[in-house]
Amino acid sequence: MISLMSSIFLSLSSGFFTGLVEGLVNPIEIHEQHFFDSITGEPFFIKGVDYQPGGSSAISNHQDPLSDPNICARDIVLFQMLGINTIRVYSISPDLNHDACMSMLAAAGIYLFLDVNSPMNNQHLNRYEPWTTYSHEYLRHVFGIIEEFGHYNNTLGFFAGNEIINDEVSAEKSPVYVKAVVNDMKQYIKANAPRKIPVGYSAADDLRYRIPLSKYLECENEDMPDSSIDFYGVNSYQWCGRQTFQTSGYDQLVEAYLDYTKPVFFSEFGCNQVSPRSFEEVESLHSKDMVNTFSGGLVYEFTQEANKYGLVEIDSDGDAHLLSDFKALQGRYTTIESKEFQTVRENAISLMAMAPQPVCEPTYENLDITTTVPKNLAQELIRKRVERRHGKYIKLNQSDMVSTFDVYDENGNLFESGLGIKVINHIDSTDVDDKHEFEPEDPSPPKSPSKERERNSAPKPTSSTYLVVAWLASYLFLGAYSQAAVFNI
Repeated sequence: MISLMSSIFLSLSSGFFTGLVEGLVNPIEIHEQHFFDSITGEPFFIKGVDYQPGGSSAISNHQDPLSDPNICARDIVLFQMLGINTIRVYSISPDLNHDACMSMLAAAGIYLFLDVNSPMNNQHLNRYEPWTTYSHEYLRHVFGIIEEFGHYNNTLGFFAGNEIINDEVSAEKSPVYVKAVVNDMKQYIKANAPRKIPVGYSAADDLRYRIPLSKYLECENEDMPDSSIDFYGVNSYQWCGRQTFQTSGYDQLVEAYLDYTKPVFFSEFGCNQVSPRSFEEVESLHSKDMVNTFSGGLVYEFTQEANKYGLVEIDSDGDAHLLSDFKALQGRYTTIESKEFQTVRENAISLMAMAPQPVCEPTYENLDITTTVPKNLAQELIRKRVERRHGKYIKLNQSDMVSTFDVYDENGNLFESGLGIKVINHIDSTDVDDKHEFEPEDPSPPKSPSKERERNSAPKPTSSTYLVVAWLASYLFLGAYSQAAVFNI
């Protein structure tokens, strides 16, 4: 009975997940412990990679990972070969135009997690002296990124920080500042963004701080009412080589976050102490042991850098050489079955009845949360709004979707030339610039004019309609819950 009513509830509710923006790709939203497609109501599990070609030092006012359409076309083709649905970018330059790359990602069905910090001046928190960098200039930078990327439907979420708390000194100085930035970002999004975009944090692989920090960032604070993160990313490299759910300690990870009220996922994973990597943990991450607690993960990292975690090596001509790790991960990602994901849908109704948000405790192990942060520093910027161009999808030519670089497999053999992005989502939104027309290789049959008129003239549901549907869904849920309690279903 509960399973049946769960399906009815999600079916009714999937059409009115809040803050929808019509566009190229369905926005992803959060409900309790999981990500869901805001249109279909289906659970969304992250299959992705961390993407920062050239490392953080490659960021400048002239280039970043999402500013060059030719490079994006090359790499998105490879993303699709890997079978991923999400990338994480650690830093971008807010002065550059990202429309083409974000349009390509959206057309390919790929979402973005974006860190709001960068190595450039006034664009990050100093973990040891955060009061020197938490400023109007810093917040203007953060809000500017929200202004641009908040208008792309495939922006899945923003990271307010990455491993800012990673040792004893930063654990003493920075936790309250991280929570303040989360609060500022969520308030800015609430006031100025076209939809609710999740804000979270990516934690260092250090057990001294990872668990207590997750609880501190999860809790509600009356002094900072929007400071509870929407998701928590765990950077974990504990599964090395041939291990199991138990020997890797993944069972303890699941236990640690079993009652966490937010989605948890691996914001980095992929130990390289045993090489080549086999990525056996991918199977475990998407198994019944983990899918009700973890929402997938992002492998570190796409391009080969000095630390030797790469899947692809880029030569001086910009050509791509696939490494053995690429093939291994491709084999894991492309064979993941979604049958276990349905357990999340089945359990969604119980997730919605979870305990309320925890209230902040006076102390947390290994963290100092007594630091005073300047109040209302962000309020004027939130009220007046930061002036920044809004990101916008653009129409693309077929030639835009084809890589101009050569790609070699792990044995050095050249792939056929002209590898192109497979179009998953067609550009048919009114929220698209007419840069130029794009027609896919195999366009679908044209819509019947009468059907198109019917669709365009159909009355749109009002807020009253949504309230009625919501009330009906709640009524059905409560009825099912009562029957279940009576009959011990």
